[in-house]
Amino acid sequence: MRWIWFDRFVEFESGKRAVAVKNVTLAEDHLHDHFPGYPIMPHSLMIEGMAQTAGILVGEARGFSEKVILAKVKRAEFFTLVRPGDTIRYQATVDGEVTASGASTTGRIFVGEEPVGEVDLVFSHIDKNMSGLEFPEENFVFTGEFQALLKTYRQQGGAKVAL
Repeated sequence: MRWIWFDRFVEFESGKRAVAVKNVTLAEDHLHDHFPGYPIMPHSLMIEGMAQTAGILVGEARGFSEKVILAKVKRAEFFTLVRPGDTIRYQATVDGEVTASGASTTGRIFVGEEPVGEVDLVFSHIDKNMSGLEFPEENFVFTGEFQALLKTYRQQGGAKVAL
């Protein structure tokens, strides 16, 4: 199974907005090497956490029928460091609407009320690409294993979460 860089959704408004959280702990191996003696959450992994949060938002808007891939990081800017013991909150919003070709998202990252970063992304539905390339029929992005994980989120979700 691939790495999931958030722990759970706390809000989910189909096709519009999603909020996910991740607790950063010293139990995560990558923190021991980044940096020894002063561990911080790598910005690259926060970009991935935002991409997963926003990508699920984009995929869910069309019933996970498309193969949604991250096409472009439009902007990634970080203002402060995230340390073990912090809880990251990823806020992803669809810019406009999800179309047949994909979507753009605006992302904001917080620890408590403090802004940590901004990550704006573009997603593509690769089945609708114009390059003439062919892709496997099966949805290799939103796999059966992934769908089972989302089902667990739905069953454990609070009133604000409606995946």
